[in-house]
Amino acid sequence: MSEPKSKAKAVALSYDTEREEAPRLSAKGEGKTARKIIETAKAHQIPIQEDESLVSLLSALDLNTVIPPELYAAVAEIFVFIYNIDEKASTQNER
Repeated sequence: MSEPKSKAKAVALSYDTEREEAPRLSAKGEGKTARKIIETAKAHQIPIQEDESLVSLLSALDLNTVIPPELYAAVAEIFVFIYNIDEKASTQNER
């Protein structure tokens, strides 16, 4: 007998540095909803980082909730990841 597949989970963060003190949970979902979040991110060329444990922690938050200080370090890693992707892309576009 095979192991049951776990449902896909996804979250999305938004961050307006001029209006918010920290990123906020802008979307979350499982299964079909998670796949739609990922599809939408890909369609808009938004970087995706896979981190199952962080998704589980963020999924426990209510939508539009500002990320609590306990998760700042983990979320900061995501923003560093995105920053690095943006830097690479801009360097390649300059060539």
